[in-house]
Amino acid sequence: MKELTKAEEQVMDSLWKLEKAFVKDILEQFPKPRPAYNTVSTIVRILEKKGMIGYNAYGKTHEYYPLYSKSEYKIGRFKEVVKKHFNNSYQKFASFFASEEDLSIEDLEEMKRIMEAEIQKRKTKNT
Repeated sequence: MKELTKAEEQVMDSLWKLEKAFVKDILEQFPKPRPAYNTVSTIVRILEKKGMIGYNAYGKTHEYYPLYSKSEYKIGRFKEVVKKHFNNSYQKFASFFASEEDLSIEDLEEMKRIMEAEIQKRKTKNT
């Protein structure tokens, strides 16, 4: 899955929220001052070329929709980060993340609790 620019992510956020939309609908989701209609239209075409969105044609008008959920995008990007920066090792990622000094003991304990709950859930599921 290709990485998106900030502007592309803003358009995708609108599409994820709206589920289906015309360019004018996407444009209305932007805070004021809004970008130009042509700017958003260009970003939409780029996202289409990147395989992130599809469309239904109604004459010359197109209604766009995401081809991936926001969750699928996040997972895909996360996997790319782990692959690129941690040699595809989740253990190396966890070790790096856990050793960050900016994390409080409470943050680490909460992550530990979440991981232990997931481990227990998977053990229960596999029995």
